This record gives sequence, C-alpha cells and structure tokens, in this order.
Amino acid sequence: MNIDYTVTALMFPAIPLLMSIYSNRFHSLSKLIRELHDEHVYENHVPNEWKKQFINLSGRITLLRWTIMFGAFGFLFNMMTVLGLYLNEIFIARLIFGSCCLSMIISILFFIREIHISTNALKLHMADMDVKLD
Repeated sequence: MNIDYTVTALMFPAIPLLMSIYSNRFHSLSKLIRELHDEHVYENHVPNEWKKQFINLSGRITLLRWTIMFGAFGFLFNMMTVLGLYLNEIFIARLIFGSCCLSMIISILFFIREIHISTNALKLHMADMDVKLD
C-alpha cells in the first residue's frame, strides 16, 4: 500500500470527533461523581447500593482514562506520520501510521467496554422500578 498525505488526512476528522465524544462522556461522569460525593460527604446520605455504584464509577473512570489516552496516542501517531512523510521517511511513516490505527482500535475497544459497564449500571439502577428490562 502506498501511503501519502491523503491516507493520514482520513484520520483527521475521526480523531477529534472521537476525542470530543470521550471528553463529553468524561465530563458527564465527573459531574455525576461530584454530585454523589457532595451528597455522601455533606448530607451523610449513603444508600446501600452506592458502594456498588462507587466501584462501578471508579472502573468507568479508569476505562475512560485509557480510552482517552489511546485516542491521544492515535492523534500523536497520525501527526508523526505526517512528519515522516514530510521528511520522506516512507517506511517509518507506514509503521507510525499502523501504530495510529492500532491505538485508535484499542481506544474504541476500551470505549465499547465502558459503554457496556455503564449500560449494566443503568439496568441495575432501574431494577427496583416497575419496568421490563431486556
């Protein structure tokens, strides 16, 4: 496969879009954690199921950290590919672009796992309601 600037340009719209999605997810999660923290610390209101929620949220934060980190590496590798092409180092640019693709794949896999965990948490949260769950 020949690699040129067109190939790396394909990643430029995708990476910022993914990073925006990841950042929004992280922001929503951090807001929820802050609200739960305030209710836990300042109002001494601690329902029994919150311990499981705190463990779940902690795991989700860890997954999002890895998700964002691999997405950032993907963006960095994409920029390094452009640099390699600019310096006419085609073989190195190919290796770096492969690293970009691999980083993005890992990032998306972490994101899928985080969505799975958050969906299960919502199902548990709705379990005490009179709603039929799939």
